[in-house]
Amino acid sequence: MSLRINDTIPDLTVTTDQGEFSLHEWIGDSWAVLFSHPKDFTPVCTTEFGAVAQLSDEWEARGTKVIGVSVDGVEDHKKWKGDIEVVAGRPAGFPIIADDGLEVSKAFDMLPAEAYLPDGRTPADSATVRSVFIIGPDKKLKLSMTYPMTVGRNFAEVLRALDALQTSTKEGVATPANWAPGQDVIVPVAVSDDDAIAKYGSIDTVLPYLRKAKLPA
Repeated sequence: MSLRINDTIPDLTVTTDQGEFSLHEWIGDSWAVLFSHPKDFTPVCTTEFGAVAQLSDEWEARGTKVIGVSVDGVEDHKKWKGDIEVVAGRPAGFPIIADDGLEVSKAFDMLPAEAYLPDGRTPADSATVRSVFIIGPDKKLKLSMTYPMTVGRNFAEVLRALDALQTSTKEGVATPANWAPGQDVIVPVAVSDDDAIAKYGSIDTVLPYLRKAKLPA
């Protein structure tokens, strides 16, 4: 069964380069970003893991934990981290799940139930393990995005989407296209003009169903 927005993620016990733990326990009261890769020691994936390592301060500022998934074993992960840190220019302190049994890849609907890893496999055998999942403290899936193997992910967009999710959850608003923190938000249709003005001070009615406002400082 596919994993959809607002579904509770499976509480798998995972083995990582930093030990074994339950996904739900690891998330705790934090937000989490789980990002997956089809194989260790691949060029695009190495740059992506490096980008995540470089953003460690940004994840911490947002109360967010990050965890990688790759369809290789723990020992490969430990060796690969050396390459990742060369690319990043800093430590990669996040754990990487060793999903050589494909349990996580299948549970998160990145591979079909009958998928397996053949001898002498290449990244093409697990090419669809190329997703990002943002998970809330309630352990529910808030956002997912999937890229092909040839296109490196834009982690600035992952941060922007995380900011939008945290803002909409906290403030009960929506965010428009290309929104960034500090810009106007969208007032929910269910909120009356009077209530919106009382809450935000003023509103900009672009269309009867599209009203914008600034969040209180």
